[in-house]
Amino acid sequence: MDLTGHHEWRSLLFVHWEVDVALVRRLVPPELEIDTFVGKTFVGLVPFTMQAIRPLRALPPIPGVSAFHETNVRVYVRHRGGEPGIYFFSLDAASSLAVRAARRFFHLPYFRAEMQLDRDGDHVTYRSRRLWPEPTPATLDLEYDIGAALPASQEGTLQFFLAERYLLYTRNGRGELRSGRVRHTPYPLHSATIRRLDESLIAAAGIVNRGARTVVLYSPGVDVDVGALTSPSRETP
Repeated sequence: MDLTGHHEWRSLLFVHWEVDVALVRRLVPPELEIDTFVGKTFVGLVPFTMQAIRPLRALPPIPGVSAFHETNVRVYVRHRGGEPGIYFFSLDAASSLAVRAARRFFHLPYFRAEMQLDRDGDHVTYRSRRLWPEPTPATLDLEYDIGAALPASQEGTLQFFLAERYLLYTRNGRGELRSGRVRHTPYPLHSATIRRLDESLIAAAGIVNRGARTVVLYSPGVDVDVGALTSPSRETP
């Protein structure tokens, strides 16, 4: 049986702020290097929708847990100078079963939240309120407009640095560093304009000072294959 899971990620907004490396260094496992672009690092807030989720690609979606909204807070890292990756500070999701399963089997910092997404043409509103576990409050009240399609991301640009990452890192229950690979086509990206953004998710992650908001990007989505967690020493492209 194919042990790769499959997701569809839809309606992703990538919002980023510059942060001091020292602010995130203390929150990230020491085995991971903080990745920087022209000497700057960024914390990302990414609200989106997961759908057609299959824990194993060979199985059909599980009713009641195959679609939900999610918002993650993340920073960009590398392991021993290797491939660019992501370290998640939090992942809020509107599914109790998905949260419990992800915390137990993938050792990711998932949190149960109430979430709502509404779209009227290219105008989107997205709201989230964390329920459990703590830290709370951790909320998001967001309103934005989707803009024009952008050219494909080119390696060496900030747009590529922020969007095109295919490894995640976490610690398992024994405190050991693990990595997981995702595979998908490059994100089709659009510009986006934020009308309103009120959030406390980043502060809940332990980042109390952030710089100016930088590039804001939108993607209609990608289909994603998700691999099992492995030791970083066994990463394969």
